[in-house]
Amino acid sequence: MIAKRICLTSAILLGVTASAAADMNFNRIASFATPANMADGEDRSRETSPEIITATADGMKLVYTDSPLGVLGMIDISDPAKPKPLGNIALDGEPTSVAMIGNSAFTAVNTSESYTGPSGMLKVIDITNGAELASCDLGGQPDSIAAARDGSFVMVAIENERDEDRNDGEIPQLPAGFLVKFDVAGGVADCSTGKIIALTGLAAVAADDPEPEFVDINGLGETVVTLQENNHLAVIAVDGTVRDNFSAGSVDLESIDTARDGALTFDKSKDGVLREPDAVKWLDDNHFITANEGDYKGGSRGWTVFKKNGTVVFESGPAFEHAIIQIGHYPEKRSGKKGVEPESVETATFGDTPMAFIGSERGSVVAVYDLSDPARPVLKQLLPSGIAPEGIVAIPGRNLLVTANEKDFVEDGGIRAHVMIYQLQDKPAAYPQITSAGADELIGWGAISGMVADADSPGILYAVNDSFYAMQPTIFTIDATAVPARITRALPVTRSGHPAQKLDMEGITLDGRGGYWIASEGRTDRVVPHALYNVDAGGGIKKEVGLPAELMAVEKRFGFEGITKIGDTLWMAVQREWKDDPKHHVKLVAYNPETKEWGAVHYKKAEPAKGWVGLSEITAHGDHVYVIERDNQIGEVAVTKKVYRIPLSEMKPAPLGGPLPVVSKEEVRDLIPDLLSLNGYVQDKVEGLAIDAAGEIFISTDNDGVDDHSGETLFFKIGSAN
Repeated sequence: MIAKRICLTSAILLGVTASAAADMNFNRIASFATPANMADGEDRSRETSPEIITATADGMKLVYTDSPLGVLGMIDISDPAKPKPLGNIALDGEPTSVAMIGNSAFTAVNTSESYTGPSGMLKVIDITNGAELASCDLGGQPDSIAAARDGSFVMVAIENERDEDRNDGEIPQLPAGFLVKFDVAGGVADCSTGKIIALTGLAAVAADDPEPEFVDINGLGETVVTLQENNHLAVIAVDGTVRDNFSAGSVDLESIDTARDGALTFDKSKDGVLREPDAVKWLDDNHFITANEGDYKGGSRGWTVFKKNGTVVFESGPAFEHAIIQIGHYPEKRSGKKGVEPESVETATFGDTPMAFIGSERGSVVAVYDLSDPARPVLKQLLPSGIAPEGIVAIPGRNLLVTANEKDFVEDGGIRAHVMIYQLQDKPAAYPQITSAGADELIGWGAISGMVADADSPGILYAVNDSFYAMQPTIFTIDATAVPARITRALPVTRSGHPAQKLDMEGITLDGRGGYWIASEGRTDRVVPHALYNVDAGGGIKKEVGLPAELMAVEKRFGFEGITKIGDTLWMAVQREWKDDPKHHVKLVAYNPETKEWGAVHYKKAEPAKGWVGLSEITAHGDHVYVIERDNQIGEVAVTKKVYRIPLSEMKPAPLGGPLPVVSKEEVRDLIPDLLSLNGYVQDKVEGLAIDAAGEIFISTDNDGVDDHSGETLFFKIGSAN
C-alpha cells in the first residue's frame, strides 16, 4: 500500500509546502565542496566532512568542523553566490563543535584514546591567522559547545559517549558526562575558571550516566542541554545550578513506515516512542526547540517546542516526516529505525518573523517554519540540503541560511561533502519541482525512472519507479500543469491481484488501448528477467514478453532503459553495450506485439571521459525519436547529460544476429546547465523524458530512493519538440 489517508492536523501543516509563494522564499544560491579547502598538493582523496558550522559576527566568513581531517575549515562568503576557500586550520585532535566570539573560534576537540578513558580540549583559534590563543583541558570527550550572546562565557557538553558495540549499546557506561563552563575575556577563554556542572541523578534513564549531547544559551545566559540517550533535558542557570530538568517524554506516531522492505507503506503506528532529542536551540528566552533524532531506544522522527519548565507547547508528531515523504525524500531503508532522523535545528528572526530550521539527516532536507506562534508553527518550505545535513547556521542580517552536509563519497567515486548556501529572496520557491502534496492521500514516491505523456491531455504524464522499490512497482500520474508538478495518483502494478515482484521498471509507454507497456531492465544474476509487460488501466499485468534467444545469448545486466511505441512497434533503448555490440554502440531494439517480430538498429554514443556513457530513455514524437544519453558521473566531473533526436525515417529494424544499421543523431539539449539551475551539483541519473500532447519536453532525474543520495528529484521542461 503506497497511499494512506492522513490526519487533519498533518494535512493542514503539509498543505503549505507546495503553495504558490507570493512572499519571500529561501532558494539555494551556491554549493561549496569542502575538498576545495585542501591546500595545493594535499591528497584530495582523503575524506572530508563539514559538520558543525557557524559564522563570524559580520556574516562574511563561515567556520566549520571537519572531523576526518582534524581541522577547522573556513569559507569566504563576502559574495555568498560565489563562496571562496579560505583553507583549513589544523588541530591536534578531532573537532566536534565550534562557536565564534569575535574572530576567535572556540573549538571542542576530542582527544580520547578509548571510551573508558575519554579526554578533550577547548582550543581557542584566531581565524585571521590560525594562531592558538588558549588550550583548556576539558576532562572528558566533548560533543557540543555554545557561546553566551554577550561573549562572556562558553559552555561545553562533555558527553563521554557510550560504546555502541559494548553490551548492545546499553547504558550506563561510565564515566558519566557533564558540562564545563569557562569565562571569556577579550575573545579568549580563561582556563582557570573552568567550572564542572554535574548532571548525575537527574534522569529516570541511567541517572548515573548522563550523556549531554547539545547545548545552547539564551539571552538571559541560561543553558539548555539535551541528554539524548537519557531522554532528558535540563536548563542551567547563569550561576551553574540546575534551574529545571525533566524527561523529554514520548510521542504516539501514526501513519509511519516501520519496515525496511523496499516498499513505502505508511500504515503503521507506534505508541510511546521516546523523543531522545539531539540538537536543541532557544527560540526565545522562554522556549526552545529540540530535533528528536533518537539514538538509544527511541527517536520520534519529529521536533518539539518546549517551555523552559518542560511544558510541551508544540509537537510535530509524524507531520514533519509526512512533508518529507511528499517531496520524495523519504529514506525507506531507515524505516525500521528512526525514519527521516531530525538531526539539527537552528532558529533566527528574519525581518519580523521568528523562524525555525529543522534538518533531516537521512532525508537530506531542511524544513523552514514560521514560529510567530510557537504553539502553531507553519511549514513554509522544504529545502534540498545536500547529503546528511549535520549543522545549520542562519545569518539573518544578510538574509542567508547555510547547511553543512557531512557525507563524503570519496571512496566510492561519488559526490563530495558540501556546504550549501541559501538566500531569502523575493522569488518563488525553486524546490521542490515535483511533489505529492495536495493529494487526498499520503503518496510516497522516489526513484522515478521512465516517463510517458498522456496522448490527449497536455501536461499529464505517467512515470514508473525502478527496482529500488522492488516490492512496490508503481505507475504515478503527474499533473505537470501545476507548479510544482503534482503526483496525483499512485497505481500499483500487480500480478494476480498482488504487487508484482522481480520487476525493474525503467521505461513506460502507452499501449493505445488504455493501458501501458513497461520495459523491465532485468538482471539475470538476480533472477530478474529482461522483459516487456503489458499492463491494463488498473495496473494488472496481462502479458509478459521475454527476450528472444538471439538477444539473451549476448545480454548483459544493463538492459532496457526506456520504451516507446511507433505505430504497431515497440522500441526499447539498451543502456550499454551487450556482448556483440561494437565499442560505443548500443542497440535500439524493436518488437512488434502483433507479428512477434524482433529487430534492432545501432546507436553510436559518446566516448566517456570517465566511467561509462549509456542511454536512459527513449520516446517518439513527430518525425523523430528522442533519447537521453548520459554518463554515470556526478558533480563537476559529469560531461554527458544530453538529449538527442534520431530521424524517424531511419528507425528501420534489421534482423537480429546480423549487421545492424547505425542511425544518425542530432543534439537537442545539453542538460548540464539545467541540472545546475538550482545551484546544487550535477545529478548522475537523468532518466525520464516525455513529450506531451502539446509538444512540451519534460525531463526528470532518479533520486535512487534517497540511498546515499541527496534525495533531490529534478523535474523540468526544456522547450517544445514542435
